[in-house]
Amino acid sequence: MGLPKQLQNLRIPVIGSPLFIISNPDIVIEQCKAGIVGSFPALNARPGPVLEEWLIRITEELAAYDKANPDRPSAPFAVNQIVHRSNDRLMHDVEMCVKYKVPIVITSLGARVEVNDAIHSYGGVVLHDIINDKFARKAVEKGADGLIAVASGAGGHAGTISPFALVQDIRKWYDGPIALSGSIATGDAVLAAQAMGADFGYIGSAFIATKEANAEENYKQAIVDYSAEDIVYTNLFTGIHGNYLKPSIVDAGMDPDNLPVSDPSKMSFGSGGSEKSKAWKDIWGCGQGIGAVDAVRTTADYVDLLESQYNAAKARIGV
Repeated sequence: MGLPKQLQNLRIPVIGSPLFIISNPDIVIEQCKAGIVGSFPALNARPGPVLEEWLIRITEELAAYDKANPDRPSAPFAVNQIVHRSNDRLMHDVEMCVKYKVPIVITSLGARVEVNDAIHSYGGVVLHDIINDKFARKAVEKGADGLIAVASGAGGHAGTISPFALVQDIRKWYDGPIALSGSIATGDAVLAAQAMGADFGYIGSAFIATKEANAEENYKQAIVDYSAEDIVYTNLFTGIHGNYLKPSIVDAGMDPDNLPVSDPSKMSFGSGGSEKSKAWKDIWGCGQGIGAVDAVRTTADYVDLLESQYNAAKARIGV
């Protein structure tokens, strides 16, 4: 099938994943300038009209950068849309993506043909995140241009299937673009994702520990200080299972080893934000790959590190 033009010519095959609350125009612009896809959730721009302000800023700043750097233009950016029926902002936010011709839209929590058609109307690309083969097939049937395989160990709303198994199952029938999410925080891991059959590494948690991220300083430092054994997998906070830092759960007065099970039917992604979504401000989500993060860096410095690790890994195995 080949890669859509939006996903070609990246500096390294990396997509920065949209981080709830944390991803903002500052980090997206720096990711794109550094040569990887930068992204943010549309719902991070609150209230609704702020989304247009963000899109104007991102498109204008990247256009100015490209004009000044014709030999090393920026990578495209992406907006994440929660297509779950409870998101009462969805169609407004999709209209903004159409208006500003957002290059890539990442859809989550359900695949909808009308959303895909809207993005395709101007030549945009839709990547849909999935946690198993069944959902992957549904996404492609409904018009997704590529898949984000969210495997075990990923930050946020993660699946439970091994990245090896998940990519293997999808590649049996699908030859389109796949980004792999799940404990990827180094250039070595990006190359490993490609060796497994994915086209891109999908990196989120490591970007929390960057200067531009909209996260508390102690959250950033926690990404540096803790490792995989400090992660708890639970659906308590949003109604969907995800990975969270155990110390933040303890600080919130809960026992991370005895958390109740939440009712998935109560999850909500409305314009005001549900009580569960507000819990993300106090309960810190992240994936199991954080053990590789050893410092808080600028986004540009972190992408430089990824590139050097990626190239060194290729050299080690003679690729």
